[in-house]
Amino acid sequence: MTLNTCSLDCDGRPYNRPFLVVILLIGTFCVVANHTAITTALPGIMRDFHIDADTGQWLTSGFLLMNGIMIPVTGMLMHRVNSKKLYIAAMLIFLSGTLLAVLAPNFPILLIGRLIQAVATGIMIPLMQTILLLIFPRRKRGVAMGLDGLVLAFARVIGPTGGGLIIDHFNWRVLFCAFIPVALLAAFLAPAAMRKIVPLEQKSIDYVSLVLSTLGFGGLLYGFSSVGHHGWASPIVLGGLAVGAIGVIGFIYRELTIDNPMLNLRVFRSPLFSISVIVGGTLMVVMFGAELVLPLYIQNVRGESAFFSGLVMLPGAAVMGLMSPVSGFIFDKIGIRQLAITGMGLLTLGTIPFVFLTMSTQLGAIIILYAVRFLGISLVMMPMTTAGMNTLPNALMSDGAAVTNTLRTIIGSIGTAILISVMSDVTKSELPEQNMYGSDPALFHLLKIDAALNGVNAAFLVAIGFCAVTWALTFFIKDGRHNTRSIR
Repeated sequence: MTLNTCSLDCDGRPYNRPFLVVILLIGTFCVVANHTAITTALPGIMRDFHIDADTGQWLTSGFLLMNGIMIPVTGMLMHRVNSKKLYIAAMLIFLSGTLLAVLAPNFPILLIGRLIQAVATGIMIPLMQTILLLIFPRRKRGVAMGLDGLVLAFARVIGPTGGGLIIDHFNWRVLFCAFIPVALLAAFLAPAAMRKIVPLEQKSIDYVSLVLSTLGFGGLLYGFSSVGHHGWASPIVLGGLAVGAIGVIGFIYRELTIDNPMLNLRVFRSPLFSISVIVGGTLMVVMFGAELVLPLYIQNVRGESAFFSGLVMLPGAAVMGLMSPVSGFIFDKIGIRQLAITGMGLLTLGTIPFVFLTMSTQLGAIIILYAVRFLGISLVMMPMTTAGMNTLPNALMSDGAAVTNTLRTIIGSIGTAILISVMSDVTKSELPEQNMYGSDPALFHLLKIDAALNGVNAAFLVAIGFCAVTWALTFFIKDGRHNTRSIR
């Protein structure tokens, strides 16, 4: 792909496009690697703060929820705040959350630090995608978004593996410290690289929509996340789901009836865009879910180290990184339908064997199957996003990015909470009686591991359901060569 070294921003001033892209991707790498690194750190955090998986998973689910709250706000901020200032603000917010996490004396403070980091991520991801889509012509967007996928995958390589290495030799606080120099570098270079790319206009924040979305999506997430502790029939679970459902319905109604909605739902007039959001949400569920469940299996069931669990996941993330630019190139040539069908097929078939994990499952087989899953994801994720965005006119590009990232993040957070809740529920239901420990500790330990293993298998079974339904949906995709038919 050829990049022009000089382009013009919204004020007609020249800027170096490759330099801008590099700084965008550095910031994205920083916030995503920070998010994925928590997967190998979670078992150690659980031990240090004496919490269970249901509580610990809020470091991921809460992170994703705050992401989902911030992304639509960012859709409006991009039209009100210069892109350079917004990028620098995101990196400074990320730094403050990271410092709080490093110094956290207990789990609630650590969670607050993670939520602050999530605010920065909620700004960075839609900002990056919107700018990339605006500075490249439609025919080159597949490869451009492939670069985004490459960096995201590289962050998934460095995050769990590097995180595991640091945790094995130090602890999870040092892991958070490792991201501070990268964030400082991005903030230092941003004034020279970033420019005003998104046209500015006056858009006020609709606080009623913000409250409704927080109550709606937060209620659903809290309800699903509480299943492991309280069971499906608990008033806490049912109450959370009811509040969430009412909030979501109210949010949708308001967005359809006000003049300046927080999320412009007109983008769903495009069938392909709608499918891309659903597929993207499923990919978030099965990707983040596996990244949480598999390290728990490797460390808690198999007794391996955090670094080792990162190594097991490394080839899969590397495959995704290598294939993302390639899949972008293929998308630019043939469109999305065959890529989506093939990718979702690989993901579904590659997930099935994880339902049958045992204590003696060959780790080599796990590594290969995990890589197959990520090969499927790489064929779908960025091409599907690009295909959906290509059906929108440039005027709706920031709205499309906000809607895409908001909904797939919320779907991903709720889906991940469901997987962890199912895993915890099955594990707790099969745990041996505590009095067995005194009479036969060896058998107690064996049955405890077996219960954890059954919980892992159950979580992957739910993941297969998400994959299979979404795979069936891809057969309804109709597209031309470039998917450029726009809505009006």
